[in-house]
Amino acid sequence: MLIHPTIDPVIFAIGPLAVRWYGMMYLVGFAVGWWLGRARIRAGQAPITQEQFDDLLFFVVLGIILGGRLGYVLFYKPAFYLSHPLEILAVWQGGMSFHGGFLGVLAAVLWFAHKHRIPWLKLMDFLAPLVPPGIAAGRLGNFINGELWGRITDVPWGMLFHGSVAPRHPSQLYQFALEGCLLFALLWIYSRKPRPLGAVSGAFLFGYGVLRFTAEFWREPDDFLGLLSLGLSMGQWLSAPMAILGAAMLFWSYRRNTIPT
Repeated sequence: MLIHPTIDPVIFAIGPLAVRWYGMMYLVGFAVGWWLGRARIRAGQAPITQEQFDDLLFFVVLGIILGGRLGYVLFYKPAFYLSHPLEILAVWQGGMSFHGGFLGVLAAVLWFAHKHRIPWLKLMDFLAPLVPPGIAAGRLGNFINGELWGRITDVPWGMLFHGSVAPRHPSQLYQFALEGCLLFALLWIYSRKPRPLGAVSGAFLFGYGVLRFTAEFWREPDDFLGLLSLGLSMGQWLSAPMAILGAAMLFWSYRRNTIPT
């Protein structure tokens, strides 16, 4: 059995201003995505300029924050926030949803593509390989905070987290490896060659949906929700449609579109 290292969530504080590891992980994820995006632009693998990409990132960040928070409110605790609407603004108390953030990014990219007359799917195909490093950074932030731990286990690498009386799967690290590292490697390699319009986006949806659905078998369900219909978690119910849509997009993409030369 391993013991979760007690890490102060605050890196440093200057008066009332505190810099936290979780926030720093978000910054790392955005920075890596920005660096990779500019590399793809220099390689001629993007439908936008570097200046447009820098502008787009602002709206992507806005979509992640607003969508992530609203997604958590609507998907996980709608009754609570309906009774306590002001609590929606208390983001410092935690509560972000990847699936909500993803929808927020879709909306931001759709608006940006329309404004600059860029084909939306081309822009999504460009952005898809840049997302997994941000997911990986977020999962590391979860691990540092000792939150969103896994289910009780007796495997040798089971970890005792603060607040738990039994060893649990370090599911944050599983998700870091699957949704972050593995998905990034697959998408980066896949997107290096020309693909039909929408194929890279479909591969992201399918890959994330399948990997998140799988990782949820080791992750402890939210205590206020538990397991839902068919013994599946909320994360699995939200990820399954992503995988199905991704598979449909891949089929549509290769059937209806030619590979650009």
